[in-house]
Amino acid sequence: MKFTNKTSYLAMALVLPFTLNTATASNISLAQMTTDVTYLASDELKGRGNFTAEIDQAADYISKRFKDIGLTPLAGSTGFKQSFTVMNIKPLAIQVTLNGSDISQANSAMASTIANIDWQNPQDFTTHVVDEDGNFRATIGEINQTGGKHLVLLNTAHSKIFKGYQGYFARGLNKLNIDHQGAVVIILTDETEVNNINVSAKTSITKQALTNVVGVLKGNTKAEENILFSGHYDHLGSKDGEGDTIYNGADDDASGTAAVINLAQHYAKQGNNSRSLVFAAFTAEEIGGFGSRYFSEQIDPNSITAMINIEMIGKPSKFGAGQVWMTGMERSNLGEILNQYLKNKQGKIYQDPYPEQKLFYRSDNATLARLGVPAHSFSSTQLDKDKFYHQVSDDINSLDLNSMHQVIENLAIATQGLVDGSITPTRIDVNTVKGHGKIF
Repeated sequence: MKFTNKTSYLAMALVLPFTLNTATASNISLAQMTTDVTYLASDELKGRGNFTAEIDQAADYISKRFKDIGLTPLAGSTGFKQSFTVMNIKPLAIQVTLNGSDISQANSAMASTIANIDWQNPQDFTTHVVDEDGNFRATIGEINQTGGKHLVLLNTAHSKIFKGYQGYFARGLNKLNIDHQGAVVIILTDETEVNNINVSAKTSITKQALTNVVGVLKGNTKAEENILFSGHYDHLGSKDGEGDTIYNGADDDASGTAAVINLAQHYAKQGNNSRSLVFAAFTAEEIGGFGSRYFSEQIDPNSITAMINIEMIGKPSKFGAGQVWMTGMERSNLGEILNQYLKNKQGKIYQDPYPEQKLFYRSDNATLARLGVPAHSFSSTQLDKDKFYHQVSDDINSLDLNSMHQVIENLAIATQGLVDGSITPTRIDVNTVKGHGKIF
């Protein structure tokens, strides 16, 4: 969308009244927050798609803001940008002969971290048969968690879901590394046995560069303990066609990124944080969470006392303007202790109202939770009603900036005990968190 209202939004930021008791968070500027989210969601950045020049431009902006605030790079880094590569894997060709009959490419699909496959007998792989009444999603999920080499004979009754996975694999997948050599080949067929087989397939594997932006506000007395504030600054980029073609991602997640920047500015102005505060704008959340996964390898997860991952806070929640809910509240006592700081304030952190969406696993918090960190996402989106989600209409004009500002102030108030070192949440039991897929 074009930003014809940009000037008016900035003007509003100067005059809109605060609706919270802001004794703790009074130095969070609505005008600065508006400037940040407006730029990050602008047409100039063309939707901040991964692997584009425009997402690098966004990284430059965030880096400058971190520098101006007075943050320092993460230990071991020379700057705020944390660059790394991912492996893009894409099937090039697949030929399958099953029990003497050639399988058309329309009825075969593959995800593989192996460049070349040459299977000539059933001992080369594990066979899975999903009959008409079988649960393909459960089968493919278990395969991905287990890893290794697999052939799935999928009954033709599942043709619709097969086409979905076939298209997903064909578009290309990304992996942080391909240390695990695994593959799954899916054949849409009514065959239920493998008497003889020949699978010949090739996969293209290429490297592509990505960048997180990470800054630190060192603690005064407990510098070895870290509180992580994060949001993802990547989105979907743009599409071909006429009219509005840019997925601006104002709510998802320019809002969360702007919150991270402005919380950094808030705590830097306070200057009395006992614990070290790490502020991270992650890349590649939209394509698999690779930014947070790389970040988690650059820091000792045991040093992270808590992770506040901010995801889509640009619109009022079902609980009201300025109110947020958190994912996985039952997995640690973080929500309970944060709410102690919101007593007698106009805010509360609620339990995730959309458990069927499995949102705990759908943002960057899941990576750190797998390592035991009390890592949760905080959001205000009404996901069941949000007509802007992953649409070109998710632009600055769709946001309620006053509500967004209230959310950031609530988070500043709620996290004060984490920052000053007076509260420590329970860790997450890693045995209860589902791991990353090994093949895709």
